[in-house]
Amino acid sequence: MSSDREAAILEHGFTAVPRDVDEKILKGAKNVKDPIPLSTEHIDFPSEPLVQKIQEYARAHLNEQTFNHSMRVYYYGRAILHTQFPQWTVSPSTYAIACLLHDIGTTEHNLHSTLLSFEFHGAFVSSSLLASLSAPQAQNDAVVEAIIRHQDIGTVGTITTLGQVLQLATIFDNMGGHAELVHEETIKDVVAKWPRNGWSKCFAQTIRTENGLKPWAHTTALGDEDFPKGVLGNKLMEPYD
Repeated sequence: MSSDREAAILEHGFTAVPRDVDEKILKGAKNVKDPIPLSTEHIDFPSEPLVQKIQEYARAHLNEQTFNHSMRVYYYGRAILHTQFPQWTVSPSTYAIACLLHDIGTTEHNLHSTLLSFEFHGAFVSSSLLASLSAPQAQNDAVVEAIIRHQDIGTVGTITTLGQVLQLATIFDNMGGHAELVHEETIKDVVAKWPRNGWSKCFAQTIRTENGLKPWAHTTALGDEDFPKGVLGNKLMEPYD
């Protein structure tokens, strides 16, 4: 393996980790160690031009609730990495881009403009956008893979580090999954900066809209009704909705 390839794998979070969080990563425990309070002031958001352009694009194309969700996913994921998995390597910039674009396929236009499941179409949209902004190919590939697989929940096989962090953070925000990975004070601070504004109802409706438009959608793998009901039953985030 060339040194350039090895460096790209480490930088952009391509290192393989198990899909099975409960048994193979946490080994039956609730967390690796007790989380500590982290504020958004102590978690840097990348300032490089590429990330700023992607953030502007996401803000312009996503509704406010989905944009805020994408930002919360960034901060929750960084908190999870910091306290639970500091040995996992992924560029904050690549992670930020994946967070900002992971739900780009759920816009009204994107849902209705294709027969593809939203994650797949969103990944293609993101790849074209990143190419137009001259992002490194390895970074483009990492973001595309993570977006395609961010609802690929399971226990068999592996996933990229970037993909696993994105999964953990989205499930945490959407369903309160693995609630013990992030400190309550971190949640309060993140929500104060990026309010939910009824996100649970908003996202549940998006799920039902896609499943209605595309009965074959990949989202159905999480359960036609189980998934939206799980989102609506998010007790961890209920006080903030």
